[in-house]
Amino acid sequence: MDITVVDHPLAASRLTLMRDARSDNAAFRAALADLGAMLIYEASRDLEVEHFDTVTPVATAEGTRLKEPPIVVPVIRAGLGMIDPALSMIPDAQVGFIGLARDEETHEPVPYLEALPEDLSGRPVFVVDPMLATGGSLLHAINLLVAHGATDITAVCMVSAEPGVKALSESGLPVRLITAAIDPSLNEDAYIVPGLGDAGDRLYGPRNMDLDHM
Repeated sequence: MDITVVDHPLAASRLTLMRDARSDNAAFRAALADLGAMLIYEASRDLEVEHFDTVTPVATAEGTRLKEPPIVVPVIRAGLGMIDPALSMIPDAQVGFIGLARDEETHEPVPYLEALPEDLSGRPVFVVDPMLATGGSLLHAINLLVAHGATDITAVCMVSAEPGVKALSESGLPVRLITAAIDPSLNEDAYIVPGLGDAGDRLYGPRNMDLDHM
C-alpha cells in the first residue's frame, strides 16, 4: 500500500492546533479545514488531467483541468468536516456518504447510512475521515466502495495510528493513504495516542454513540 505522510510545516502547525486540548470547537474546525485542504491537494497530485486552449487577455495559453474529478466520500460523523475543504479544492467533485456508528462495547462499526453512486468503476474516490485508529470503520467503508466497483481509492486521514495503518496495508484492498501523522498506538478505548481526542466531539460536540475516532 502506498502511504504518503504530508510533513509540510503548515500542515504540522494546523495539526498541532487540532491536537491541543485548549482548542475550542471553532479553533478545531478552522484548523481541520486548513489541514483538510492541504491533504486533498496532495491526494490530487496524480489525478489524470486534460489540456485545452484558454484565451488570456494577451494570447492563447494551454489550460489544464481534471479529466475525471474524484467522488469525495466522508465517513459520517467526523468526515463531514472534510467536505468543505475538499470542495474548496475540487469544486466539481461529487459527494457520497457512508454513515457508521460505534458499538462502545466491541469498538466495531455499526453501519446506518449508505448513499453512493451505483457504479464507481473507473472513477477515482477519496474516502475522508479525520482519524484512522483500529481501521475498522475505514475498512468497512472501503469494502462498500469496492462492492460498488471502485478500484482507485484514496483514504485521506489527518491522524493515523500504526495498528490501523497495518490493518489497511494487510487488507489487500485497492487503497492508498494520505495522512499528516502516524501515531504509535491506541489506548484501551481504541483512541489514538497521542492523537487529538474524538474528532466528531471536537467538531460538533459530544453524543452518546459514534465511531469518529476509529
